[in-house]
Amino acid sequence: MHKRILGMCTVFLLLACSQPPKIDKNDRLIVIDAGHGGHDSGAIGDGLYEKDLVLQIAQKTASAFQHRGYKVHLTRDGDNFIKLSGRTKIADQEKADIFISIHANAVGNKKHFATAEGIETYFLQKTRDARSQGIAAKENAAVLQGTDGLSKHVIIDSVLNGPKIIESNKLAIDVQNNIMQSVKSEYNDVKDGGVRPAPFYVLVGASRPSILVEVGYITNPKERARLFSEMYQENIAKGIVLGATKYLNNRKTEVGF
Repeated sequence: MHKRILGMCTVFLLLACSQPPKIDKNDRLIVIDAGHGGHDSGAIGDGLYEKDLVLQIAQKTASAFQHRGYKVHLTRDGDNFIKLSGRTKIADQEKADIFISIHANAVGNKKHFATAEGIETYFLQKTRDARSQGIAAKENAAVLQGTDGLSKHVIIDSVLNGPKIIESNKLAIDVQNNIMQSVKSEYNDVKDGGVRPAPFYVLVGASRPSILVEVGYITNPKERARLFSEMYQENIAKGIVLGATKYLNNRKTEVGF
């Protein structure tokens, strides 16, 4: 009888030890970056600016993180411009655990306004995919304007093999999956653009896991209407938070940080 009790206790202890450790959220700092700002409006759709949209979503995401006990720092909390090179620097100065930059996509050809759609999450890495290169080029244009081609490659290539690439990829996967689950709970037809590597300059120099979320196409009339609605923004924010939380829990289990 005693052996049976001891055996049951052993099993109980093994099960207890196998449970993933919980994150002390009070020790976790998230830096959220609303793209563009100030004189840099970002993409424009029917007179609406990307800089305003992404700030709204960034603020909702910050509130959602704080509601769950995380510390949060916004790179901008108003209509002001911050150099791309300074955004990840803020994350370093604040000793953030992760960096999330929020943007909206666009196409220039009116023929594609109604067909270009979907949510995508990016991490910094070289790619041969022309579409990913094109999207990154548009986002990089404001900061790399006037820089010759060779200098652009030197700036970006210098960090493409950094130690946080793999972790950024994992973070991107968790965030993308959870955003899609969240928005599809209300909107079944949202396109999953997946996780993609691309040379986004805003992610250059990051010494922590960093991603860029393209929340949808501001040039697509259907997506634009959703993107500027409270419910859709809240669903995106919820997905980002759930994805980041999953990543941090897995990361803690793997390396005990």
